[in-house]
Amino acid sequence: MSENPATNGALVKVEDVEKNFHRGSEDIHVLTGLNLQVPSGEFMALMGPSGSGKSTLLNLIGGLDHPTRGTVTVGGERVNQLSDQAMAAWRARHIGFVFQLYNLLPVLTAERNVELPLLLTHLSRAERKKHVETALAVVGLSHRAKHYPRTLSGGEQQRVGIARAIVTDPTLLLCDEPTGDLDRKAGDEILDLLQGLNREHGKTIIMVTHDPHASARASRTVYLNKGQLSNEPLK
Repeated sequence: MSENPATNGALVKVEDVEKNFHRGSEDIHVLTGLNLQVPSGEFMALMGPSGSGKSTLLNLIGGLDHPTRGTVTVGGERVNQLSDQAMAAWRARHIGFVFQLYNLLPVLTAERNVELPLLLTHLSRAERKKHVETALAVVGLSHRAKHYPRTLSGGEQQRVGIARAIVTDPTLLLCDEPTGDLDRKAGDEILDLLQGLNREHGKTIIMVTHDPHASARASRTVYLNKGQLSNEPLK
C-alpha cells in the first residue's frame, strides 16, 4: 500500500506485522507483512470482509494482543515489547475502546460506568467526578448520569461507552463497529459525535466498520483483505 503523505511523525506505525493463530495442527495466517501509518489527528476507517482481520489489527494496535512478527508503535512506544503489566498500564493511559455492544455494567449507573477507567489512576474521588462530568457533557448525557443502562436507548448506551473511552483523555480512540447495533438515526448521531471528537478535540480515531455510510465520515478509508491493506475497495 502506498504511504499517506502525512505519515511523518505518525502516531501509529504498524511495520511488517504478521499474526498467526493455531487451530489444532493448522496455522491460520490472519495478517501477513502488514504496514500501516496513522498520523496524529486522523479519523481513519478500516473496512473489509468478515474474517479479514480488522478486529485483530485493532487489538494489536490497542495492546490487547501481540503480533507473531513485526512491530507496533503508538506515540513512540513499541507496544509489542512491553510486559503484560506495563502493557496494561500503557493501555489504561493511552487507549480508549468503543465496542459494538457497549459493554456497560448493568448494575452501575452511567456515571459509574464512565468512572471505571479512572479507578486505575491515582486521581482523587473529587478529580474522578470532575472528569466523569466533563466526559458525559461532551457526549451530551449530563442529564442521564444517574440512569442505569437498562433505562437508556441503544444510542445513549453507546454515548456512555464513548464517554468511558474518552474520560482518561486517551491518545487514541479505537472503535470496533461502533454503529453496528444501532438504527441509522442513532448511528448517525454516534458518527456525528466521533467526527466532533476528531475535528473539535483533535482525537485520533481508528474505526472498524462494514458500513460505507459510516466510513464516509472518516478522513481516510483503508481496506483489509487476506491479511493485506489497500487504498482501494475490493472489486
